[in-house]
Amino acid sequence: MAKRDYYEVLGVDRGAAEKDIKKAYRRLAMKHHPDRNQGDEASEEKFKEASEAAEVLLDGEKREAYDRFGHAAVDGSQGAGGFGNAGAGNFGSIFEDVFGDIFSGSRGGRSQAQRGSDLRYMLDVDLEEAVKGCNPKIKVPSLVECNECLGSGAKRGSSPIACVQCSGSGTVTQRQGFFAVQTTCPRCRGAGKMITDPCAKCRGQGRSEEQKTLSVKVPPGVDTGDRIRLTGQGEAGPRGGPAGDLYVELQVREHALFTRDGEDLYCDVPISFVDAALGGELEVPTLDGRVNLKIPQETQTGKLFRLRGKGVDMTQVRGGGVGDLYCRVVLETPINLSKRQKEILRDFDDQTGSNNSPRRSGWFDRVKSFFDDL
Repeated sequence: MAKRDYYEVLGVDRGAAEKDIKKAYRRLAMKHHPDRNQGDEASEEKFKEASEAAEVLLDGEKREAYDRFGHAAVDGSQGAGGFGNAGAGNFGSIFEDVFGDIFSGSRGGRSQAQRGSDLRYMLDVDLEEAVKGCNPKIKVPSLVECNECLGSGAKRGSSPIACVQCSGSGTVTQRQGFFAVQTTCPRCRGAGKMITDPCAKCRGQGRSEEQKTLSVKVPPGVDTGDRIRLTGQGEAGPRGGPAGDLYVELQVREHALFTRDGEDLYCDVPISFVDAALGGELEVPTLDGRVNLKIPQETQTGKLFRLRGKGVDMTQVRGGGVGDLYCRVVLETPINLSKRQKEILRDFDDQTGSNNSPRRSGWFDRVKSFFDDL
């Protein structure tokens, strides 16, 4: 059966650039690759046909001969003078050349050193520390570079040797039919080197366990769930690899007086019946000290008083602003009343009646209406 024109096989013009030929071959190879079309003989033949065409057209010398003499110039079966290479089963090479930048990076090069693992540390801070910032010291157990072998894993005075299986490349290539698969070397695990005389302290790992003491700069305004990254303070990488990072996750402890909602603070302030009715001035706490809060007469329980700028300054985190402090007054019922005090309160209630309790009288009116409608 006569072979189809190679340019027609790839669907490119005769003057197509090398990048266009590679692009066309990639498209066809991905579509008809045997791994994607197992048992489909037609797809397998199209894959072989495309690989054969690409092998010729991506070789300058072969392409020039093919353009002049056609298949006779590149098919050894057509007589002497032909290249005798096309269609000879060299599909693995052309596939590797075209797809190598996608699947294997730079072939033959040693793999990069393995990076150490990242670590997480939970740090509990008080509300005052979270609002104003702090600089605590923490102790973190971690794997650090062995100070005996300096991370190499080899006994001092000796050095690792090239891996005998991959010859120092860190990878091995396995050919399966007409294409090749490149994998990490199972013997050296991609390091490219072997240790024949391991360090006695770390047993060839290049790392040893140690407790590190670190200082953490906590900026003002942080909240529960915020994380601080300490670059390079995680576990050291195996055999001299770069260290990972340490992530310090913050947890703000509950406060005895304040609750927090973003940049705002809330505080319950108990007041007496007399202060609520007649008004007065109370001393309330803030994170910056004490301030006086004026209570107007006839203040109802639950009323919020806003103290501007007395909340959390979040200008250094998440681009926030400065919050406020909201004081919620809570009417406190007197206890342990004497007989005389009870008599006074009953007299007071008899004299005021419902005219001085608009919310209570309104509530009873709504209750009465509710039951009337049932």
